[in-house]
Amino acid sequence: MFRVSLLLLAAAALSFGQSKVGIINVQSAILETAEIKKAQTDLEGRYKPRQQQMEKLQKDLADIQNQLQTGQGKLTPQAEQELQLNGQRKQRDLQRLSEDLQADVDRDRNEILSRAGSRMHGVVGKLAEEKGLDIVIDVSNAIYFKPALDLTKEAVAAYDKTHPLAATAASAK
Repeated sequence: MFRVSLLLLAAAALSFGQSKVGIINVQSAILETAEIKKAQTDLEGRYKPRQQQMEKLQKDLADIQNQLQTGQGKLTPQAEQELQLNGQRKQRDLQRLSEDLQADVDRDRNEILSRAGSRMHGVVGKLAEEKGLDIVIDVSNAIYFKPALDLTKEAVAAYDKTHPLAATAASAK
C-alpha cells in the first residue's frame, strides 16, 4: 500500500514537472491597462465638482470656527448661536456629501474593476493558449518563480490590444 502511494506521488511529481506554468500579477496588470488609467482620469473629472464643493464647505467651517474664536466675548449670544447652528448645518452637509461621494466613487470603481477583471481573465486565457501553458498562477499564490515566467506585461499589452480605448470609452458612459 505504501509503495503504491509512493509511486502515485512520484508519477504526479513527474507530470507536474512537465507542465508549463505562467505567473501573473493580476491586480497590477489590471491597474496598468490603458482602460483603467483613462477610467481613473474620467472618475477624477466626474467627481471634481463635488470634491470642490466639499473643500468649500471645509473652508466655510474653518471661517465659522475662526469667527467664533475671534468674536468670543464680543458676539451677542444670538449671533454666537446663529454661527454655531450654521456650522452644524454645514458640518452635516459636509458629512452627507462626503458619504455620498465615497459611495458613488466606490460603486463606479468596483464596476470598472469588475468589468476589467473579467476581461483580463479572458485575455490571460488566450495568452496561455497561445503560449501552450497548462496553468497560470497569480503572483500572490507563488512563493518563488523565475522572472521569465511572469506574463504581467504581456497580459497588459494583449489587454490594451484586445480592448482599445475607443471601444471602452463608449461603453463606460
